[in-house]
Amino acid sequence: MTFNDDSQLRGGKVKRRGRTTAIAGGGVGVAAVVVFLIAQFTGVDLSGLVGDGGGVTQIQDAGSEASPVAECRTGRDANASIDCRMEGAAESLDTYWTTESRQLGIGYTSPDFFLFDGSTDTACGTASAATGPFYCPPDKAIYLDTAFYDDLQSQYGSSGGPLAQMYVVAHEWGHHVQQLQGTFADTDRSGTGASSGSVRVELQADCYAGAWVGDAATTKSANGTTFFEPITRAQIADALSAASAVGDDSIQQRSSGHVDPDSFTHGSSAQRQRWFERGYEQGATSCDTLSVPGSSL
Repeated sequence: MTFNDDSQLRGGKVKRRGRTTAIAGGGVGVAAVVVFLIAQFTGVDLSGLVGDGGGVTQIQDAGSEASPVAECRTGRDANASIDCRMEGAAESLDTYWTTESRQLGIGYTSPDFFLFDGSTDTACGTASAATGPFYCPPDKAIYLDTAFYDDLQSQYGSSGGPLAQMYVVAHEWGHHVQQLQGTFADTDRSGTGASSGSVRVELQADCYAGAWVGDAATTKSANGTTFFEPITRAQIADALSAASAVGDDSIQQRSSGHVDPDSFTHGSSAQRQRWFERGYEQGATSCDTLSVPGSSL
C-alpha cells in the first residue's frame, strides 16, 4: 500500500523509546517472563493475560524516554522510512476509527504506539524483539520492535511489503478497539482450539484490520489529500501473506512438523485470511466473530 506523496502527516502519534532492562521481582514479573518465553517459542501472543506489571523492576538506560519519531511530514516520508510508515499508518488508523467507532457504538480514544530497539518496559512485562508486536491492555498501548518485520519475511515466509507491515499494526489497533468495547473483559480467552474465545478475539482483530484497509484509500490526511493511493490486489495479497504466515497451523508446521487444531490460540492461516477479507469487503460491522457458530469461523 503506497502513501500519496503529497498527503500530510501531523506527527506525534508514534513515539520511539530507548532500551530498557527489566528484572522480574515477584509473581506478576515471573508471569511476564513465562508469557514472553511462550511467545518466543510458539508465536503466541499472551501479553493480555499478564496483570498490571507489579513486581517488575525497570532499570532504564539513558535515552529510554519516548520521543516522537522525527521528520515525518508527508506521505513521501512514509514511503521512504519505516518509522514514518508507522506514523502514517497510525494517523490513518486513528482517523478511520474516530469515525467507524460510532458505527460500533463505542467511545473512541487513541492508543499509545511505541517503537523500540531491543527491549522496553510495559505494564505487561518486558517486551523484546522476540515477543513480536503486541497490544498491552493496561497501558492501552501498542509496542513494536521494527526488527520483527525482518523476521516476518525471513522466518515466517511473508512477502514483507508495506501493507504486510501495516496489517500487523492494524491488527494490534483492532485489539485496542476491542479493549474499548469491553471484549477482553467479557470473553474467556483461557481456552484453546479452533473455535475458542482466544481465536475469536484474534480473528475479529484481523477483520478490523481488513476493514481499515478497505477504507484506507478514501481516508483523508490533514490537508484533505487521501493518505493512500488506490489499493491493488497485489497489495492485498501482501497483507494476506502476513495473515497466513502467522496462522497457528503455519507456525506449528514450521516449528514441529505437525498441526494440532486443539491448541490453536490465534486461528489458522485460512481463518485469518478469510476474516481479513470479510472486513475488507464488508466493513467493521461485519466482524462479529464472537457469536457465530464455530463452523462459521
